[in-house]
This record gives sequence, structure tokens and C-alpha cells, in this order.
Amino acid sequence: MNEIQQTGIVQLTLKTIIVHTVTYMFIGLFALLFLNYSEGFAAPELACWMRQTNDPLVMIGPLFQPIRGVIFGLAFFPIRETIFGKKRGWLVLWWLLIALGILSTFGPAPGSVEGMVYTILPISITTYLEITLQALLLSALLYYWVNNPGKKWLNWMLGIAFFIVILLPILGLLSGSIS
Repeated sequence: MNEIQQTGIVQLTLKTIIVHTVTYMFIGLFALLFLNYSEGFAAPELACWMRQTNDPLVMIGPLFQPIRGVIFGLAFFPIRETIFGKKRGWLVLWWLLIALGILSTFGPAPGSVEGMVYTILPISITTYLEITLQALLLSALLYYWVNNPGKKWLNWMLGIAFFIVILLPILGLLSGSIS
């Protein structure tokens, strides 16, 4: 039995939770700061269904990402040998995330095929930039971490980054409720 086959569901799910949450926050901050999301979300076609960037739920959005990390980890586990046991498995994972999570959602999400057919929302290149980049970082970093479990520096770095990503929204929420 090879190392990938021995990767347990709990171990893979925890790593997925951490990597997803950290990359989500990193790319989300990038999008907020450089892709003009505050103005975009306030546009009439988005303001009716997107929370504004100063909404407390948007601020604590990273706290909900471990839930998505669990879902991703549980989905990756049965196909772990196809993803993590292959030389370019991160590309397979990236494509799966793009194909199933972005382009072919079952509902009419913006940017998906269903969204293009059933909604009048404009297609945004910046949205594709954000979500494909986050999928790429999730795929590449998770692939590297699963395939290099002995890298203690990576365990520490990602663990600390995860702690900070979870702590910052909590502190922001607390500071907002105090003043």
C-alpha cells in the first residue's frame, strides 16, 4: 500500500479544510483590494442579491470555509489516488474544481453555463480570475502538502496561517460590536 492509499480521510479532510480556508481568505482579500468588489457588489445588477462588502456576514465569511473544506475533503478522498498519486494530479484537481464547481454548477451561478443561460448577470473576467486562481492555489498547495507529509515547516506555516485567518474575522466582529 503506497503513502497516498494510506492517507486517511481525517488527515486529508483536515489538510483540505486548512488549505481551502487559507487560500479562500488570501484570494478573497486580493479580490476585495484589487478587483474593486465594493463597487461591483453595489452595482444594481448585483446589489439585489449580493451582500455588501461591509456586511458583518461577509466579514465573517472565512469562518464558514472549514465547512466547505470538509465537503471538498470528503469529495477528494475517494479519488485521492487519481489526484495525489499522479505526477500532474494537481492539474486534474484544478480541472475538476473548475468543471464541477465553476462551469457546471447545477444552479444558475454567475459564470456557470446555467448562469449564462438563465440569468441576465454580466459575465465578469475578474470573477473568473478570482475563482480560478483560488482553485489553482487550493489544488497546487493541497497536492504538494499531501505528497510531502514530512515537511514540518509546511505544517507549521499552514497551521499558523489558518489560525490567523480564523482569528481575524472574530477580532473584526468583536471590535465592531464594541464600538
